[in-house]
Parts: sequence; structure tokens; C-alpha cells
Amino acid sequence: MNALRGLAVLLVFQAIGETLAHALALPFPGPVIGMLLLIPALRVPQLCEPVKSAAEALLGHLSLLFIPVGVGVITHLDMISNYGARLLVVIVASTWMGMAVTAVLLNVLLRNATFSGTPE
Repeated sequence: MNALRGLAVLLVFQAIGETLAHALALPFPGPVIGMLLLIPALRVPQLCEPVKSAAEALLGHLSLLFIPVGVGVITHLDMISNYGARLLVVIVASTWMGMAVTAVLLNVLLRNATFSGTPE
């Protein structure tokens, strides 16, 4: 039951993000806006525990979320044959860019973090 509450919280924040994106004509997807709003809201213990339960339940069935992608690939094989090389370049480049940004951000955050206790 706690996971259902968490899923409801996630869907509410997604809906809020969608509403803000459409109402303010923002150039960001609604789910991204909802996630950005959810991050500070997770400091509230009444929200954090149900969302944690929902996240664990969703991660347990993560492989099922790839089925629609596989069906989409099969349905658009002609497009993949026409643009496959370009798609591959874009996917590899965006993955590398994402990894680079993550590495730089991690270095900045670790440099600015204060640790208690002694390092291992």
C-alpha cells in the first residue's frame, strides 16, 4: 500500500510539472520539471518513505519498461535502416557527454563536500 502512495506522489509531481510546462510554455518536459520539484519535497519524511517504496517496486520490474522500446524499434525498422548510423553517432555522443558532465559534477561536489570522521 505504501508503494501505491509513492506512485501517486510521483504521478502528482509529474502532473504538476506537465501543468507548469504547458501553462508557462516552458521548453522543458513536464516530467523533468516535476522531478525537480520532487527533489526538495523528498526532505519531508511523509513523502520520502512512500516514494522510496514505489522506487524499489519500479526498479524490481525495470526490465518490463524496455518492452515498449523494443516494440518501437521493431515497428520502425525502416527508419533505423535509413538513419541507423546517425542514430548510433548521436547515442554514443550523448552518452559520452552525459558521462562527462556527471564526472565533472561529481568532482565539484566531492571537492566541496565536508566529510565527518576519518577517510577510509
